[in-house]
Amino acid sequence: MSHFHSSHQTPPSQPALSPTGLHDSATIARLLERVETTGVRFINLEFTDVVGLAKCVTIPADQWLDCLRQGKWFDGSAIEGLARIAETDMYLRPDPATFTEVPWGAEDTDNEAVGEANSRVARVICDVLMPNGASFEGDPRAVLRAALDVAAGQGYRYEVAPELEFFLLREEPDGVGVASPHDRGGYFDLSTDLAADVRREIVSELAQMGVAIESSHHEVAAGQHEVDFAAGDALAVADGVVTARYAIKAIAQRHGLMATFLPKPFYGVNGSGMHVHQRLLRVGDGANTFADPTDAEYGLSLVGRHFLAGQLAHAAGMCAIIAPLVNSYKRLVPGYEAPVMISWGRVNREALLRAPRVAPGAHEGVRIELRSPDPSCNPYLAFAVMLRAGLDGIAQGMTPPAPVEEAFHTLDEQARLRRGIAVLPTTLGEALTALQEDPLAQEALGQQIAGWFADAKASEWETYRQQVHQWELERYLPLF
Repeated sequence: MSHFHSSHQTPPSQPALSPTGLHDSATIARLLERVETTGVRFINLEFTDVVGLAKCVTIPADQWLDCLRQGKWFDGSAIEGLARIAETDMYLRPDPATFTEVPWGAEDTDNEAVGEANSRVARVICDVLMPNGASFEGDPRAVLRAALDVAAGQGYRYEVAPELEFFLLREEPDGVGVASPHDRGGYFDLSTDLAADVRREIVSELAQMGVAIESSHHEVAAGQHEVDFAAGDALAVADGVVTARYAIKAIAQRHGLMATFLPKPFYGVNGSGMHVHQRLLRVGDGANTFADPTDAEYGLSLVGRHFLAGQLAHAAGMCAIIAPLVNSYKRLVPGYEAPVMISWGRVNREALLRAPRVAPGAHEGVRIELRSPDPSCNPYLAFAVMLRAGLDGIAQGMTPPAPVEEAFHTLDEQARLRRGIAVLPTTLGEALTALQEDPLAQEALGQQIAGWFADAKASEWETYRQQVHQWELERYLPLF
């Protein structure tokens, strides 16, 4: 499980832009030198679409200087959800802090010459800008930056540590049929099979790409695994989640496996979540504003309780963003430790929000864990709405309800209603309605993304709702 350490480091500030380019001359010189000394031949300019899938434009190394000075122009209308036809001309601005070499390449091909060329690839994550240089409001990275700016204006810095779960599957040899889990391991099993090697490679190669993984282990279901991110600035961690998803797929493929971040690939077993541990650090001294050593029961400060209350209040409204697929709601069902009811606690693994126990004297490690996000979400949008929901709780002075520590299966419906415990949306359709009825969530996303997301997901839900599924045929054809 991810946890926070007591030491704090303020992320480096971006250097001032030079009057003639996107980056200062020292940054440009440093990045040019890295490409030259490492022999990089191609650079992937990466960005994400609204659903959080990694996209890239690849340039040869001899175009790197021009890209650093002027950005790379591209047709934004080619990426669904990024632009209207009238706003097709946009450009990518590389973020120097994300430049890293791609560690796989030569070993992925039997052609030595081709492999050598492919191995010399670097990547840099980019911001999407309008022709006038302004941030494009349909860029998910810009949405998270805006939320972080709101927090900074109130004296806070937002740190997160996700737990990314996924399945490693063995595909059918003929390509027909459903892929099956590659192992029969269980929770925290010490395995010596292929999975252990794959997880070690994942951690090692992500480290080479600047993504810090604190631990990795086998999860509950057969073929299910988890990598836990070290706590960090929310923007850097969101970059890391996007990187991890495609890196894990590439590494799995190298071993003849398929990695999937689908929340519920198999009926009757645990689904894959992306629990997110969170805290607000005070700008300046880096103190954890959630921590209160005098609170003997939960160690939570008043700020922490307000933040928690805000996320409870907006839990339904942000559900479509942090659990964005039709399939997500087959994970959010009773019986598998996935949250169903809008509640909080400490030891209750069915709670939506938890305030996990910390070691004695380690109050700076106090954090709030949100358990409803899943690994299919766009991490930029997810962290943005989560942060804004918590900040709203602080701004409104919200008070959380009493914690629920007993298991929910012990509560009948009337007991739940008497205690005022609401439930999360049970379908993507319900979640979209809740999103549209939550002004704070709409504001956090911005008009461009909120509108596109609602339209695209409503179409997805209607298409699913109108399908005739195999279960219906097997269930009803013999009877009617």
